[in-house]
Amino acid sequence: MRFLQAIRVWAKKIKRDSVTLWFAEKHPCTPKLIKFLGMFVVAYALSPIDLIPDFIPVLGYLDDVILLPALTWLTVKLLPMDILIVCQQQADDWMQEKQAKPTSRWGIVLVVSVWAVTAVVLWNWVSF
Repeated sequence: MRFLQAIRVWAKKIKRDSVTLWFAEKHPCTPKLIKFLGMFVVAYALSPIDLIPDFIPVLGYLDDVILLPALTWLTVKLLPMDILIVCQQQADDWMQEKQAKPTSRWGIVLVVSVWAVTAVVLWNWVSF
């Protein structure tokens, strides 16, 4: 029972950190490299579609369980502490008010673009 509760707390923290990064990318004092990495993570984290669909056994959940939390954790750790505190408060307020995380249209573009590039590369590889 404690394990399930720990997983729920961890998942809630990852969701909050994704929204924190959403606010951090808009913060004027966020360093450019962290802002770029944050935009990538936010676009993917808040995208309504996954890079690897969940219906694919095992692989479908790897991005949700390993890739996304690792990138989110890394980006949050790179944020300066003063920006992190402000953005976490904004994220908490947003989630309290809206009762949901925002969605990212750029995330859809990112995922569809990766699918398209992968399809072209595979097509060219198989054709030759």
